[in-house]
Amino acid sequence: MSIPVQSPELDAYLAFLAVEKGLAPNSLESYARDLNKYVEHLARRARSPLVAERADVVMFLKLLRDGGLSAASVMRALSAVRGFHRYLVREGLTQTNPASEIDRPRRGLSLPKVLSVEEVERLVTAPSGDEPKDLRDRAMLELLYAAGLRVSEIVGLKTLDLDLGSGLVTVTGKGSKQRVVPLGEEAQARIAGYLMHARPLLDRTRRSAHLFLNTRGARLTRQGLWKILRGRARQAGLARRVTPHTLRHSFATHLLEGGADIRTVQVLLGHADISTTQIYTHVGRDALRRVFERAHPRARVRARARP
Repeated sequence: MSIPVQSPELDAYLAFLAVEKGLAPNSLESYARDLNKYVEHLARRARSPLVAERADVVMFLKLLRDGGLSAASVMRALSAVRGFHRYLVREGLTQTNPASEIDRPRRGLSLPKVLSVEEVERLVTAPSGDEPKDLRDRAMLELLYAAGLRVSEIVGLKTLDLDLGSGLVTVTGKGSKQRVVPLGEEAQARIAGYLMHARPLLDRTRRSAHLFLNTRGARLTRQGLWKILRGRARQAGLARRVTPHTLRHSFATHLLEGGADIRTVQVLLGHADISTTQIYTHVGRDALRRVFERAHPRARVRARARP
């Protein structure tokens, strides 16, 4: 079991990210986890962040890969280390950034797991009863798919974030950035039914501002949502593993297959960089073929005029 190493430089950097950069708690926790591992690695090599060398960073990344970490997680760790050393240089605590010239690990192309439209239908209609938890789960599943929300975004929603009259929901995403996402008629109807017939029964204290509540009247947690989703997926007879991100990927993919512009999908997903949208979404080959044949002037062989 590793013992956390005291690092005033790291403490100062994390405070900088929290206060001056306004990093969200989840993002800050991710940075702290990666950088604590890095500082512990340096301590084992009898070094501090102020005298770290390129070889120290390379060895750290190798240990992460050898430990079974995915390429995406190694990329995230390298990004955190780079930012940490960039901060130390900017503060005048050291002169060089030993991570600046290290190439990002190649990320293998693995397409996200996506449900078919028929599978989504089976999932969102699995809660078919009239009990408060059934009405809640149906509204929650409809909203997850209708708006492509992250799990942290949906459990953080408040009733005031909804504008059902206009069919819109205001979502607070990563870095506390807000975006407005339209809702379909089915999601609007199910949410309205939940607010009228189920939420008042769950909110026994009449004090909660959050949209989705557990059976005790408290805010639904991330773990609670995952548990509900797993149970409803089994109820729907879905053999594959279904996560909140599965519905998010399905949302994006189905929009693209339906002809949506990728920049529109980028805005709806709340991605700051369109390259992230390109990584997290894909269009099926059949859909690409249909779009290509419809759009390209020479996609099909024309009948040749007879001489």
